[in-house]
Amino acid sequence: MKIRSKLTLQFASIVALIMIVFSLVVYSFTSLYRQDDFYKRILRRAEVTARYVLESDNVSAEQQRQFMIDFYHELPQEAVRVFDAEGNEVFSHGDGDLGITPAILGHLRQSQVLEYDNDVRQVVGIMYENDGRAYLVFASSIDSYSLRKLQNLKIILVVGFMGSLVVVVLAGWLFSKQALRPITKVVDEVEKISASDLHLRLSNADGKDELSHLAQTFNNMLDRLEQSFEMQSTFVSNASHELRTPLTTMIGELEVALMKPREKEEYQRVLRSTLEDARLLTELSNGLLQIAQASIDQSKIKLSMLRFDELVWMARDQALKRQPNARIEIDFASFPDDEKRLMVQGNEALLLIAVLNVLENAIKFSPDGQVARGQIEVQSRQVVLRVQDRGLGIAAEDLKHVFVPFFRADNVRNITGHGIGLPLAERILKLHRGGIEVHSQINKGTEVMISLPQAYHTISA
Repeated sequence: MKIRSKLTLQFASIVALIMIVFSLVVYSFTSLYRQDDFYKRILRRAEVTARYVLESDNVSAEQQRQFMIDFYHELPQEAVRVFDAEGNEVFSHGDGDLGITPAILGHLRQSQVLEYDNDVRQVVGIMYENDGRAYLVFASSIDSYSLRKLQNLKIILVVGFMGSLVVVVLAGWLFSKQALRPITKVVDEVEKISASDLHLRLSNADGKDELSHLAQTFNNMLDRLEQSFEMQSTFVSNASHELRTPLTTMIGELEVALMKPREKEEYQRVLRSTLEDARLLTELSNGLLQIAQASIDQSKIKLSMLRFDELVWMARDQALKRQPNARIEIDFASFPDDEKRLMVQGNEALLLIAVLNVLENAIKFSPDGQVARGQIEVQSRQVVLRVQDRGLGIAAEDLKHVFVPFFRADNVRNITGHGIGLPLAERILKLHRGGIEVHSQINKGTEVMISLPQAYHTISA
């Protein structure tokens, strides 16, 4: 069932329920009021009958005349009966069955006043004393006029309910159509968005209602998808380029070497060049494997307690072993009083790769003779390493792509590298609930900041 039909049905059901309850309340209270009011009128007729039948001989002629006038102001289809204390009928007026039984007479003797229905006839009985004797006086009547009015009220309520329900269904259908129009518009706009049209956005995102919030959320998701597709496209393009270059070089060198016989030294040169390209391909393959390993589920990584400063010094030593001529200095911005604040929880091998990649990037992009600097900083809940170089810097439009594997800015393409270091470091740090930020200015250098949560805060949390 469509939402429009559901809304219409729910709307109509709620209104119908309210109308039914309202009609029942109106009818019930009207019926109770009519019944109670008519009982009071019959009670007065019983009292008038008692005075007329039992007291006429003991009053003046004027009072007898008044009793008679009151008595003959009868109710519709009125019938009265008077019984003595022993249950013998002493007076009867009017036709009709009052349903008087010995049980009712006994009940009246006990309760003094009795009200009951006999079919459509309402009956009131009272105990009346005269000259020291008790009498049982019954008066009854049929409220034909009010019953007809009550029946008319029932018809009016039923017809009104049916007619109102038709109006409510039509109004609910139109109301639901109007209410769902923004959703229909959102659906139409979403259907126009495909993988090639991720730049399109929903237009209903500027309001304050729930639909606008939905449109804003959907637009934010499209922003992330568009960025993801763009990163994927950039990754494929750059990876293809990085893989194609050494392969093309190897194939070219080997084809040239095989075109004619060569000297031993020439073959050795070709083999050395091919070996260098093969090593380059191995580094690329290892980089891709490390990225895949850094993308696994965090629960599958073996964690241990590590001192962050020792991890940084280990990475520095490895970087200097690989590049003995490099210069890199590490210091503390402020050494904490409690050394436990330097403890982090993580996988030593993965974190070492992340820190080493950041340090090697700083060394790689620092001009000859310049020092790359690292600074360890202990914050309230994190430990931070800031690594600075004085290299070429990264343009603002390239900064948003620095974590895309194989992406390299145009101004550093002549520097050896594959564009794997920062993306790999980012994924490793995310696995450890850490973070990495890159700030750079052209011709002024780059600062990379990596952070990890302190272990004792993580454990207490």
